[in-house]
Amino acid sequence: MLLAIFYILFAYLCGSINFAYIITKMVVNVDIRNVGSKNSGTTNVLRIAGLFPAILTFLLDAFKGFIVVFFAIFINDSFSYSIIICFAALLGHMYPIFFKFKGGKGVATGLGVFLALMPAPTIIAFGVFIIVFICFGYVSLASVCAALSLPMVTYFCKYPLEPIIFSFAIAMLIIYKHRLNLKRLKEGKENKTVLFKRK
Repeated sequence: MLLAIFYILFAYLCGSINFAYIITKMVVNVDIRNVGSKNSGTTNVLRIAGLFPAILTFLLDAFKGFIVVFFAIFINDSFSYSIIICFAALLGHMYPIFFKFKGGKGVATGLGVFLALMPAPTIIAFGVFIIVFICFGYVSLASVCAALSLPMVTYFCKYPLEPIIFSFAIAMLIIYKHRLNLKRLKEGKENKTVLFKRK
């Protein structure tokens, strides 16, 4: 029991590792929380530090979420416990204790935790992200659409009620974290994301 509680704390602390901050600090020596959109996420890293630091940030944010959920089964093999670990890792990423509770919006880490928890619905939701991003060029819109699609896909994949409710709750949290982006989209002020800049 004590180990299970400790692992929840460990998942939160792993989630709190702010790779966007670490990588931009190493590459361009700036605090990403004070530049660009001031968000500690992949898109802001792309704008501030470039494509490859952004890719590395995305992969590491996804990996930290995936790995803690993947190994949760060795602590407690119940699905409910894995969901708790998912939430702890996401909470750490969005509200990291190491960085004054100012973190990212949960998309990459969300991909990681849900990929470990329920791979098929997550891959489909990620496909939604890619399609929306290619069609419209807005990472925020693609993120929100992917988040909303996950509980629906989970339902149609005939998962139990528990992961459906959990994925819906996380979708609402991700939408909340994107509230300013959605406001800018409505006003036509949201910036599109360009992966490869022309010189």
